[in-house]
Amino acid sequence: MNSLSKDSVNWVEVGPESEGQRVDNFLQRILKGVPKSHVYRILRSGEVRINSRRADPTQRLVLGDRVRVPPIRTSAPGPGAAPVPPGGPALPVLFEDDALLIIDKPSGVAVHGGSGIAHGVIERLRAARPDAKFLELVHRLDRETSGVLLLAKKRSALTNLHEQIRVGRTDKRYLALVRGTWRAGPTTLDARLAKHVLAGGDRRVSVSPDGQEAATKVRCLRALPGHSLLEARLLTGRTHQIRVHLAHAGFPICGDDKYGDFELNRLLARQGLKRMFLHAAKFRCAHPVSGEPLEVSSPLPSDLDRYVEHIAAGSVRAAGASA
Repeated sequence: MNSLSKDSVNWVEVGPESEGQRVDNFLQRILKGVPKSHVYRILRSGEVRINSRRADPTQRLVLGDRVRVPPIRTSAPGPGAAPVPPGGPALPVLFEDDALLIIDKPSGVAVHGGSGIAHGVIERLRAARPDAKFLELVHRLDRETSGVLLLAKKRSALTNLHEQIRVGRTDKRYLALVRGTWRAGPTTLDARLAKHVLAGGDRRVSVSPDGQEAATKVRCLRALPGHSLLEARLLTGRTHQIRVHLAHAGFPICGDDKYGDFELNRLLARQGLKRMFLHAAKFRCAHPVSGEPLEVSSPLPSDLDRYVEHIAAGSVRAAGASA
């Protein structure tokens, strides 16, 4: 697939690595460097065909399907256009085999491009591994959240892990620093959550009786002056779930610019906390091929660890924090 001509029609036969994939995602993978907007343009125009029939962007591919890929004619990028990433700084690898790639995602890096972000983790990894036949995100992390991120190198591994997540056989645990003293002991937060879009297009999630079921198990790992370091275990995987559940419980995550205490965040930024304090620390599952237990952990990043120790030493004071 790496030898596709962009000047003539190509017919690509779907192999095992692409079986079950949506045709829009398939095209984005094989047409490296072509803007997503152009991929959807050729789909809408009817130029992409599957077995000689017009393709719908959400249509899923079947082994042996023949996909018609038209000539790709895009205008030359302007002076300010973002180049296709050569891979960027290496992303730390926590685990890798023939089926899985698990990285330690830094804070501030989006998992995929879009919404004003030219390139995310998936684009960087695909650019760095041009010979990879298949590479897809298993799950997502918010841009400011650091930690364990899984990618599948085989479609069978992706579908297996998605099923494990769907039926609750995975164990995802996060570390969060919140304002206030957590006195409740181990608790399950289960407020229903609904997604909505603001006038500017930004996504938000709120507690709503008409929302989707959501559950987060929370326990305190360390009591600190005016703060608590919590472990949050996801029992469901709703957008912004931990952030909204903790804010609704009266314990907003420090540095959260969507659901947090904005006045407190400004103070914490001056005192050294430059990001949201949410870290994907551990992921447990059954290996999608062998079935053996697999656990991958990411230590608390040094900037967050230093901040915790500053609080413990009394050198950070959170104005208005409850005692």
